[in-house]
Amino acid sequence: MPIQIGQPPESDFRNPLGLLSDCHRRIERFLNALLKIAEEANGETMAREQSSAFEVALRYFREAAPLHTLDEEDSLFPRLRDKHKEDSNAALAVLGGLHDDHKSADAIHRSVDELGREWLMDGELAPEKTQLLMGLLRQLSETYRRHIAIEDSELFPLAAKMLNATELSAIAAEMASRRGLLVPGR
Repeated sequence: MPIQIGQPPESDFRNPLGLLSDCHRRIERFLNALLKIAEEANGETMAREQSSAFEVALRYFREAAPLHTLDEEDSLFPRLRDKHKEDSNAALAVLGGLHDDHKSADAIHRSVDELGREWLMDGELAPEKTQLLMGLLRQLSETYRRHIAIEDSELFPLAAKMLNATELSAIAAEMASRRGLLVPGR
């Protein structure tokens, strides 16, 4: 079950909305890895491959996923809120719920990370902590399922209509900057 954080994205910074959607696929992949390993190992000692994949997935949610949240919260959402077009009402109606999802998921990720690190460090996880971890992972899975569906099928297509090339380019530059990268041609 090799999982690599640095896999090349399907989109690039010329398509920031595509990059955000690509990130959703990574979130789904890493969350599914956490769930599968937690179910298979059930708090017992993980096989070396499981332990490695589990650690990579935890690190993804600790280091990379927060950048995606900032991309949305600090770059995309404010621009959508600032738009004064009829379409912006549709976007504004969902932004509050998406923001709440981000806050909730962040808190759950902190608990998952703490339990996951404990499991990796100790080699086993007590049954009650295993059940807590599984419950948190299932809650994240449901939150992301709904959240990603809204963003991919409603919000991103609406943003593509509402935001012009200059605004999308600015979002891309901010996303790259968060990662210490320069956008080609800027």
